[in-house]
This record gives sequence, C-alpha cells and structure tokens, in this order.
Amino acid sequence: MTSPAVRTLSIVIADPQPIFVEGLQQALALGSDHYRFEIRGIASQLADLSPMLVQEQPNLFIVDITLLGGEVAHALAGLRKVYPYGRILVFTYNDDVRLLKAAFRGGADGILLKSASAEELFQAMEEVLSGKTHLGPGLTLNEHMAGLGMDPTLPDTRFARKYGLTRREMEVLRYIAQVMSNKEIAQQLFISDQTVSVHRKNIMRKLKVNNTASVVKIALENHLV
Repeated sequence: MTSPAVRTLSIVIADPQPIFVEGLQQALALGSDHYRFEIRGIASQLADLSPMLVQEQPNLFIVDITLLGGEVAHALAGLRKVYPYGRILVFTYNDDVRLLKAAFRGGADGILLKSASAEELFQAMEEVLSGKTHLGPGLTLNEHMAGLGMDPTLPDTRFARKYGLTRREMEVLRYIAQVMSNKEIAQQLFISDQTVSVHRKNIMRKLKVNNTASVVKIALENHLV
C-alpha cells in the first residue's frame, strides 16, 4: 500500500525514441521516496504535444530536446502558453551551452543528460517539482564557469541600473543563472549561505519574480552569462 506521505503525480513524456521511453517508464514505475508517478500521455512528435498538455495538464512534463526542433526556446515558450503552471524537465544528449540556455529561456525548469542514472533522474524530478531549477551533472551554462563574467568591476551597468541591483547582487545573480545553490554561491564568494539567501530574495524582489527559473531566464535573455 502506498504511504500517505507519498504523493501521486501525473506525467507526460515526449521523446522520439521508444526504447528510451520504455526504460524511463520502468524507472518511473519504481517511484521515489516522496512520489508515485502516473504517466498520462506519451508523444513522439511535437505536433501532438499541445493538445495532450491542454487535456492532461500534468504535474510534470518530460521532453527530449531534439523533439523541440531547431528553435528550442520558441518551441518551449509555445508549449508554456498552453501549460503555464506545471514543471518541465528537458532531457538532452548534447551539452551544447547554447541549447541549454535556449531551453531555460523557453521555460524549462530542469535539464538532465540522457545518460543520467535513475538516482539523478529522481533528484532532478524532485527538485523541479519542489519549485527549484535543476542543471544535471555534466552540464554547465558556461564553458568557462570559473570566473567568466564574474569580475565585480564589470557588471552590466544598464541592467543593474534598470533593476536597482548592487554590485554584489549582480555577482550573485550571475551564479544563480548558472543554477548554483546558495551553498555553492557562498563558497565562490566566501560569504555565508544565509547572506546568499538574503541576496537571492532581494534579487527576486527587484526583478519582480517568484522563482529561480524566472531569474535564470531573465539573466539569459540579458546575456549576463
């Protein structure tokens, strides 16, 4: 019997590879410590997605990035219009930074390599379902993550002035845009987790957003990473 603490969540899967879908179904059938997953629909082509998402409105939508075609951001943004409140997890074989950024700009909440383990899959799912943004192991939004664009003397002045962001907030914002946790940012800047949390809240307030995915999207749209 399912524990009362375990929630049942609905899922729609979109992937052109039947073998991968079969393996994913088997993994999801096991469930996790917190969720039991109910697959409501499976699509193998982009044209089927909008009507399926409108009808099912699943808690989670899992999609292969290749199914989105050449305009990843545009395709995801279109799906977001009919599926505004659920969470989107994108699978990819390709670690091309441009594609990853496009996916986040389009509204993805998490991105994971197709070579990920079941444990990494469940971690990614639980993070995006809890409202966090996830970038899986082996992926980065910056080819030169260590230090690129992080010089505090070189903030995007127009962006900072537009939103009233301080120099330190711009530093934190760039790290947030690389989907780093408060702890990871704190280690980079040699400040406490609590201080990072305060900066994160202030950044979200100034940008007038209420989740990390929106912060990432704004940062990417303004070429801050």
